Amino acid sequence: MTNDPEPTRDDSGLTHLDAKGRAHMVDVSGKAATARRAVAGACLRLDAETRELLFAGRLPKGEALAVARVAGIQAAKDTARLIPLCHPLPLSQVAIEFEPEGATGVRILAEARTTGPTGVEMEALVAATLAGLTLYDMVKARCRGAVLEQVRLLHKSGGKSGDWNAPLESA
Repeated sequence: MTNDPEPTRDDSGLTHLDAKGRAHMVDVSGKAATARRAVAGACLRLDAETRELLFAGRLPKGEALAVARVAGIQAAKDTARLIPLCHPLPLSQVAIEFEPEGATGVRILAEARTTGPTGVEMEALVAATLAGLTLYDMVKARCRGAVLEQVRLLHKSGGKSGDWNAPLESA
């Protein structure tokens, strides 16, 4: 066992592998707590008629956007339980937004915030993904060809590495 607060890296530079290539949870106890923020996005593609019903709140399963918003928030809170090497974080805020994209898309944006020694990128990504999967579940009876795509980190700030924004062409 080691008491080294610095992340242990293997030869590949990955912090979740030790020098012997074994997976381990990174020790962040020596890192400063800073304000951290991450925004992730995803897109649900579906037919135009179903999208119209979704935004009007008239799907047979009810208020899909409200249910998906709560699912995304809950998913962010459960990230450390779902992804084995993630640290449990005291989240300060999780917000989920939905907006039309093009003729058939629903853009899902998830924002997560904390003050702590490690970032909230995974929480934002899990929130966007689960909000999208919840929407998929609620539209699948009407739109069998719905597709959840383009799950990606759009922004992160805080910590030693500072700010990062996805290139415009991928945002």
